[in-house]
Amino acid sequence: MTQKRKQFSKQFKIDAVKLVNEQGYRVSEAARNLGIHHSSLRRWKKQFETSGNQAFPGKGHMSPEKEELDRLRNEVKKLRMEREILKKAAAFFANESK
Repeated sequence: MTQKRKQFSKQFKIDAVKLVNEQGYRVSEAARNLGIHHSSLRRWKKQFETSGNQAFPGKGHMSPEKEELDRLRNEVKKLRMEREILKKAAAFFANESK
């Protein structure tokens, strides 16, 4: 049986990070009190420090850099598939002409 992943709201994450940054709690102590894993709180803290108010965008809301990266990865994948098809076609026609 699969276990459903816990989801936390943006405000919960911000409040958890503020406990560490503003209230002076240690990450492990705050995480234990909130009932979350300390690595999650460390990751949230890092995201908040790097992105500020843009942190924790939610489902389907990516930063422009991530959208660009995703688009480029998809394009590379498509181009690699096309290249493989062309290689196979070239090999097929080379063998056929012999």
